[in-house]
Amino acid sequence: MGRLRLLLLPLLAGALAACGESPPPSPPAQASPAPKTAAAEIRDIALTTSAEAVIEAVRQSTVSAQIAGRIVDLRFDVGDYVKKGQVIARIDERAVTQAEAASVAQVSEAQAALANARAQYERSKQLLEQRFISQAALDSAEAAYKAAQARVTALLAGAGAAATERSFATLVAPYSGVVSARHVELGEMASPGRPIMTGFDPSTLRVVATVPQAQVAAIRAGGKARIEVPSAGRWIEVKAMTIVPAADPRTHTTQIRLELPEDVRGIYPGVYARAHFVVGTAARLLVPRAAVVRRSEVTAVYVVGPDGRPRLRQVRLGTAGDEQSVEVLAGLKPGERVALEPITTAIKEAR
Repeated sequence: MGRLRLLLLPLLAGALAACGESPPPSPPAQASPAPKTAAAEIRDIALTTSAEAVIEAVRQSTVSAQIAGRIVDLRFDVGDYVKKGQVIARIDERAVTQAEAASVAQVSEAQAALANARAQYERSKQLLEQRFISQAALDSAEAAYKAAQARVTALLAGAGAAATERSFATLVAPYSGVVSARHVELGEMASPGRPIMTGFDPSTLRVVATVPQAQVAAIRAGGKARIEVPSAGRWIEVKAMTIVPAADPRTHTTQIRLELPEDVRGIYPGVYARAHFVVGTAARLLVPRAAVVRRSEVTAVYVVGPDGRPRLRQVRLGTAGDEQSVEVLAGLKPGERVALEPITTAIKEAR
């Protein structure tokens, strides 16, 4: 039966061909698009020396308690943005309020005594003119009047101190910034000097780098630097550079402070960074960083030849470059084109 079917199939195909019917043609194979490429070219690029650095805030402070009492209000937590003058915490102020009220009452008492001493002194002066009292009695009334004045002045200062201490129950932000740490919980006891919250101003960030003393002269002559933040994949232009006029005698290094622009977002104090200081310029063979592919210990690029086929070629990279290009020391010639999407190119090559 099977052999009969095999014999009938060619006959059926011939009959269909005789009737003018032919099997539908297969769709033409679509050519894969050519990979995006860029030419390896020699360009003048800034030569830099790199140093490890860390980001820190110029304005960073810890707000601490100045009176003792229970914490009754905490209005912000870590990561919150606080404006200057906003209340960040409150301490139970009943004790200091009572102390202020007592000081105000003492001032009122002293003022009443002062008024009486003043009246007594004026009467004593009139009585002396009429020779009803002696000069000693007038001197005694004058002394009592001045003592009452001094007591009022002292009690007013005490009342002012009590009012100032009462104001310490409300903790406000000294400047606008972000809360980086909260050291207490609601209901805990505060004591003078105990930290409450720590914050920093994100608009006043800088990078502190430590460089060998031998490189300071070249860095000062260049006067330019850029910051690389590997964790964020960002490069940031430096606003200003300050070389600290002191050196560490143990490590023979010098610190350099690099101020960042005010509009920098997404980085915080303590983040690791690299400082790239410009020390000169030179012509170097460069390729886009996107073209570099790393396989285990091999660094390579896909070189696209005249026939359009990509071929993997090992290269040796240098230290010069920027966020877009990297120096090639060996493996490429100027003008050769490299694929900008090496992973996609590798998949197509495997097919």
